[in-house]
Amino acid sequence: MAKPLLTDALWERIRPLLPPEPPKPKGGRPRVPDRAVPRGLLFLLRHGRPVGVPAAGEGLWLGHDLLAAASRLAPRRHLAAPLAAGAGRAGPGRRHRLVAGADRLVIRPRRFWGAQTGPNPTDRAKNGSKRHVVTDARGTPLAMAHTGANRHDCLMAIPLIDAMPAIKRPRGRPRRRPDKVQADRGYDHDHKTRPPPRRRGIEPVIARKCTAHGSGLGVHRWHVEATHSWLFRFRRLRVRYEKRDDIHQAFLILGRIRICWTKVQRVW
Repeated sequence: MAKPLLTDALWERIRPLLPPEPPKPKGGRPRVPDRAVPRGLLFLLRHGRPVGVPAAGEGLWLGHDLLAAASRLAPRRHLAAPLAAGAGRAGPGRRHRLVAGADRLVIRPRRFWGAQTGPNPTDRAKNGSKRHVVTDARGTPLAMAHTGANRHDCLMAIPLIDAMPAIKRPRGRPRRRPDKVQADRGYDHDHKTRPPPRRRGIEPVIARKCTAHGSGLGVHRWHVEATHSWLFRFRRLRVRYEKRDDIHQAFLILGRIRICWTKVQRVW
């Protein structure tokens, strides 16, 4: 028997975070049931089917209903923060040190245009989007964002670190900053990626450009690569199909929720 897309336990965590239904003094179309919306979006996230295909036994989905639901979820960037904070906490017998890893991945849009796209300098200037992610030492996505492919990696390192949620600990206050951040040569910049973390009490461990390989960071940074592979399990995130960047961000948030929820169940 196939596992349900939206379990009761996950729905109990998502329900209080959904926006309330706006008043309709003049009437209008009835709102789609709240639970049916995230179930249909999770179906699209997993299978990558276009809008308008029957999803998970909910009948024929109307395109504007799903897109409106995704756009409502997109501005709420803190939607996955509670799950990420719970999944990132140290389990029994684990060290309480918090080590973050930063990485990016360039994906190609389906129509080669749209917001938050730009010429990819490594692919003959073809338009693309760059996905930035910061994870802990176990691959929990603590913060995610997407920009144009021409955006330099070092410009997104500090905003992602500042966007990390407070990680709970068995004792003491929640951790709002990691002990160290690890990144590859793409983040090597003496003014934008090294002094700002030190001012925040974070030790930057970033490989230097134009140096021989063998820094040893690959032993620790495989968790970030694993997170990218987990995101690639969702067919909707392999290629960017949406022209609007807020809708694409909504699917990224849903993918992050799904990964964090799996880790929360393992920790708890």
